Amino acid sequence: MARQYRSTLRGEQVRATRRAVVAAARDLFVERGFAGTTIDAVAMRAGVSRKTVFNAVGGKAALLKVAWDWALVGDDAPIALADRPAIRGMLEESDARSVVDRWAELVCEIAARLAPLYGVLQAAAQVDPDVAELHTTSERNRLGGARTFVEHVAEVGGLRHGLDVDRATEVAAVLMDPMPYQRLVTEAHWSMEEYVALIARMAGAALLR
Repeated sequence: MARQYRSTLRGEQVRATRRAVVAAARDLFVERGFAGTTIDAVAMRAGVSRKTVFNAVGGKAALLKVAWDWALVGDDAPIALADRPAIRGMLEESDARSVVDRWAELVCEIAARLAPLYGVLQAAAQVDPDVAELHTTSERNRLGGARTFVEHVAEVGGLRHGLDVDRATEVAAVLMDPMPYQRLVTEAHWSMEEYVALIARMAGAALLR
């Protein structure tokens, strides 16, 4: 029993250290950019050694990837976005308008978490091949998420006549982009409610019958 307790405590300490390292890296990436952030700065901000940063997560590209992945889902639990309750709930809706409304709330919440890192990711992708791969994967996953949403709208009979799934997916993917959130909410000081309502209206007008 004592051994299990020590193992559990050790696991919690490792997880807490990893969280501290990733949080420090995320904040520094937002403040200084990818190029301006160093492993030493991350270590200092997290209150750990340089070696611990590498052991807990890895180099700068790995730090950005984990920070991005956690921002996408909202925490560090090992549960894929597709398996989260918000996604499952949306896919259980049978009314197309309700599907769009729930989707709008979900993608706006995700955009709020991703927006601070999105510019960092785009800039770093130009100079670091590992980050470029992360950016490519992220864009592909966004398109895949948009397709899942659109296919469900089509399944419940809500997709606008004459609009095929491929074209609708492209529209939805654009509405999922984090940069409009950055422009309207962060910079222009729209409320979250206003932004969600805008995305819901635009998606409804573009996609629904």
